Amino acid sequence: MNKLLIIDGLNLVRRIHAVLPDENDITSVKERTISAAQKLLKHHQPSHAVVVWDGDKESWRKQLYPDYKKGRKPMPAPLKSGLTDIKTALAEVHVNSHDAVSEADDVIATLATKIAENNGQAIIVSTDKGFGQISQNNIDIWDHFKQQYFDIKEYEKKLAVQQNQILDFIALAGDSGNKVPGIAGIGPKSAADLLNKFRSLANLYKSIDNLGAKQAQKLLDGKEMARVSYKLAQLQCHMPLNINLKQFRVPSNNEGRV
Repeated sequence: MNKLLIIDGLNLVRRIHAVLPDENDITSVKERTISAAQKLLKHHQPSHAVVVWDGDKESWRKQLYPDYKKGRKPMPAPLKSGLTDIKTALAEVHVNSHDAVSEADDVIATLATKIAENNGQAIIVSTDKGFGQISQNNIDIWDHFKQQYFDIKEYEKKLAVQQNQILDFIALAGDSGNKVPGIAGIGPKSAADLLNKFRSLANLYKSIDNLGAKQAQKLLDGKEMARVSYKLAQLQCHMPLNINLKQFRVPSNNEGRV
């Protein structure tokens, strides 16, 4: 069975870079990134591994909603200038890179979904909880920094909704970290209460006459923003990708795995 390790590149290196006392110390970022990759290979024993990096092109999400991820700090210049060297070093330990056109998240979601749909297993290495919406059985999310798998049950408990309601939850309450707006006046608790009562966004709007006048008006006024927020939060899991899995094969120990 193919087992694909998919590393969220910038999620990993930016966190490594952020804790260093000297932002110009890219040599340490490279060394720690290589150490992380080797640890991941040893722990998960994948048949294939890839690091997916964000591209420079403006994402379709930004075009749909210009304030999406507004205010995020840009990548520090020293780190940006050192990425090519880091990618080369990763390739030397058999972890090749793939550069997304814009956001890496959709590429990662698509790779994971395709491998799972073909009876393989995918392990996404990221701290991004946005991947928690993927409900395929053969896809796991690994937090390298905590050395533990993402616990969907804990996340459901935190949001007070079920996994299949996460996108509807964000459509209603938004996601402040990514500047996804949601509906004005609907917070996380209200969103969870509404979804626990009506189960889905579609059912909620079908039952709008059963709500109080004030809340119903908020939902009606925010219906278009809820639609936009849902699309912003939803990962694209079936993007066309010109990728051959063979190019990311990891050699067995006898073939020179580090």
